[in-house]
Amino acid sequence: MRTEQQIQRKLNELTMQKKTLESRLTNDASTDASLLAHIERVEDSILLLEWVLNAPSGKYHA
Repeated sequence: MRTEQQIQRKLNELTMQKKTLESRLTNDASTDASLLAHIERVEDSILLLEWVLNAPSGKYHA
């Protein structure tokens, strides 16, 4: 199991990676499909890590 600090570090790393990819995308005039797909995968990973850090509490089934 990962600690909260490890998850936060990975989240920060992925956020920086996303910013780098987005800047590469804006600097290149063309829209590279593989670059867009990579950005989407990074965004999915960010969402999952945010969910882990802010896990919902409560009951789902009564």
